[in-house]
Amino acid sequence: MTNMFTPLKVTLAAAGVALAMVPLIARADAASDALVSRGAYLAKAGDCIACHTAPRGKPMAGGLPMTTPLGAIYTTNITPDPDTGIGRYSQDDFSRAVREGVAKDGHNLYPAMPYPSYAKISDADMQALYAYFMHGVSPVRQANREPGMKWPLNMRWPLKIWNAFFLDKGVYKDKANQDVAWNRGAYLTQGLGHCGACHTPRGIAFQEKALDESGGAYLTGGLLDNWFGSNLTGDHNTGLGRWSEQEVATFLKTGANAHATAFGSMTSVVNNSTQALSDSDVAAMARYLKSLPAAGGNGNPPYSYDPKASKVSLTRPAPAESGARVYAAFCMHCHGVDGRGFAPMLAPLAGNSNVLEKDSSSLINVTLNGTEDLVIQGVPAPYPMPRYAPVLNDQQIADVVTFIRGAWNNNMPAVNVEDVAKMRKSTEAAR
Repeated sequence: MTNMFTPLKVTLAAAGVALAMVPLIARADAASDALVSRGAYLAKAGDCIACHTAPRGKPMAGGLPMTTPLGAIYTTNITPDPDTGIGRYSQDDFSRAVREGVAKDGHNLYPAMPYPSYAKISDADMQALYAYFMHGVSPVRQANREPGMKWPLNMRWPLKIWNAFFLDKGVYKDKANQDVAWNRGAYLTQGLGHCGACHTPRGIAFQEKALDESGGAYLTGGLLDNWFGSNLTGDHNTGLGRWSEQEVATFLKTGANAHATAFGSMTSVVNNSTQALSDSDVAAMARYLKSLPAAGGNGNPPYSYDPKASKVSLTRPAPAESGARVYAAFCMHCHGVDGRGFAPMLAPLAGNSNVLEKDSSSLINVTLNGTEDLVIQGVPAPYPMPRYAPVLNDQQIADVVTFIRGAWNNNMPAVNVEDVAKMRKSTEAAR
């Protein structure tokens, strides 16, 4: 009798073990789902989709053209497709690519990929990102495009030398003399947010001149891909000196505040990244940014609004006042006769930090090409900047930007028509 019931006992015991394991498996699945969800949030903080998704392309499948001083390059497929994406990457392979700019097969990535910033990402966050890209992103079979560079500019071995000079492989370490919020803001700004990639000037080797607040050039503004990333230090004229912490946070969440409205590449950042961040993370970034001392700037006295500073009449501009005439016809109905706009929907131009910047590239570019829609929680902004390239010639655009830079006590130099022609040619080639 004992032998007869032994198989039954074994079966019941096995069933008992299996039932006991069900909660463990459920908890493991929940932990895995939580890791993927965490990685999805971090991918938004890193704005991965903005660069790795081409217009009308599939998410994360690459193919977006990027203009560099050496020629055009195309972002890569980072979906988990095993043949054309990163599906065969181990977590170590993934971490090496993100932090050091080295692909699984050993070739170096161009530093248009902001791996000098991503090098600061913590091990825990890197694990979550890997889980998301392997299990939270749909695989897309799409081959990567070769860069539009001719030999010898397309050689990658010099990037090993570049990394030796300009890549700091250390993850972010909290500053003992700062609080939790400041350190969180610094981590997001310097690392995942890679704000310095656009907002820090670059050297002759295309390297960011500083990677954190220890360098005087950090976040003082930089030219990249035909846009000038504005100064994010405490400078009164061109930076965030006149912004409160709350106004910085509002801009990151909504793309607009009393001082400015997002345009150019910053529109994509707000649409795809910063509006999705938690209120605490946005507040931490604002806290960190507002702690940066004034640097850069335009050399002018602190800006103060003066509606009488411009002697040009906008109601009856003289025929010789081409810039005023263009402004009255095309700009005044949105930005106002006083240049103060109707914030936050329509940006002010009087005292706008982008207008007060020495480099007028962004003003020329946005006047020529407008900007994509700012979309907050699925709702497009009602008054996007239109594209005037088909309507206004180079001289008219030079004249109106010159007028704006000189009016309302902005007191900035004129814009050359040659700069407008150059920007028109460059941006038409990139379209």
